[in-house]
Amino acid sequence: MNVGRRLIPTAAVTAVTALGLGTLSACSIDSAAAGNTDKFDVVASFYPLQFLAQQIGGNRVNVTSLTKPGQEPHDLEISARQTAQLQESDAVLYLKNLQPAVDDAVAQSEIGTKIDAASLTSLEKHGNEVGGHAAEHDGHENHELAGLDPHIWLDPVRYAQVAEGVGKAFEKADPDNAAVYKKNTAALVGKLDALNTRFKDGLANSRTKVFVTTHAAFGYLAERYGLTEEAINGLDPESEPSADRVKDLEKMAKADGVTTVFYETLVSDKTATTIASDSGLRTDVLDPVEGITSKSKGDDYFQVMGSNLKALQTALGAR
Repeated sequence: MNVGRRLIPTAAVTAVTALGLGTLSACSIDSAAAGNTDKFDVVASFYPLQFLAQQIGGNRVNVTSLTKPGQEPHDLEISARQTAQLQESDAVLYLKNLQPAVDDAVAQSEIGTKIDAASLTSLEKHGNEVGGHAAEHDGHENHELAGLDPHIWLDPVRYAQVAEGVGKAFEKADPDNAAVYKKNTAALVGKLDALNTRFKDGLANSRTKVFVTTHAAFGYLAERYGLTEEAINGLDPESEPSADRVKDLEKMAKADGVTTVFYETLVSDKTATTIASDSGLRTDVLDPVEGITSKSKGDDYFQVMGSNLKALQTALGAR
């Protein structure tokens, strides 16, 4: 049911390519049938938003993702074909400031419905340490951490707020299917509420409240459940920690009874393994759910978050 369909002349696509949005890359994914279908066509920027669109839209929507499984979302480049497909779709769902290439493409597109997930909930500034006691290590943070933390989907409460906003946007853009979107949104929010309860109850009583990660992705989750995240790197999972930061982490681990250094599925575990080995700690996966791959401990958002909960309970000595 392509609402507000606009056909793009060849010249327009050529012009878009000339603007520099047509960089072809191995990191790009060209999804056939992103637009021009008989359903409400939605382009999502990466997996957490793709999942929301699929859950809310059900069989009334055709959802494609700009970020392919296994690709680190921050590294995304937009191909000429993806740019054209974006123009041909009814709606785009993205998270501003997470993927600069997507922000640029969306800003220059004429797509009728642009849904910025960041505008549907509250965002905060997070450093290498989030939650719990005062941050002793702020002096070693990277300057890039002055930005807002985009990892809102790892807090089920914030993710539910985004879901509600997406549902309303779908209802407005495709009123013929508004009742379906409203029903599906309510069901999804109910599942997220239940997930929030599982985390709250499952982490309420633990031997320690501090956990160490390679990537500062779990700040919202830490704050929600009264934990402290100590990140080796900043919001950029590829950044390298300073020697002072590593020393601070080793001291903190002993003082706070930390048992585990967590790493993620889409980035090398080399740093986590090195620090864990030097500190006599073990390693485990804490998945930021930026994409589902063969390495993921689950087939969708809820399954992976359930695995994250179990990993945290083990590391924190929850009972």
